[in-house]
Amino acid sequence: MKKIEAIIRPAKLEDVKEALSRFDIHGMTVSQVFGCGLQGGWVGVYRGHEYSINLLPKVKLEIVTKDIWVDEVVRVISEAARTGDVGDGKIFIYPVEDAVRIRTGEKHEDAI
Repeated sequence: MKKIEAIIRPAKLEDVKEALSRFDIHGMTVSQVFGCGLQGGWVGVYRGHEYSINLLPKVKLEIVTKDIWVDEVVRVISEAARTGDVGDGKIFIYPVEDAVRIRTGEKHEDAI
């Protein structure tokens, strides 16, 4: 099993969710996060004072899937989240040792 963690633009969340749903992926965790990278940020002005905004709002998706589906899930997320501009995000893939569904007690891949 693998955990796929994708950091994407908030505006692309619905596109990614729809694309994953068509691929029959329905279980995911979604978090609102802030981050910085190549996109940098911008300088804002509030009441005449300049300030730097370098932590931008992003959305983090977490999906656990079978090893054989990882490449397809990454492809689906990449295509749905891509705008072609700096700041589209990143995808990280981690190994998952085990999983347990609390409600039924199912374990391993049966739990995802």
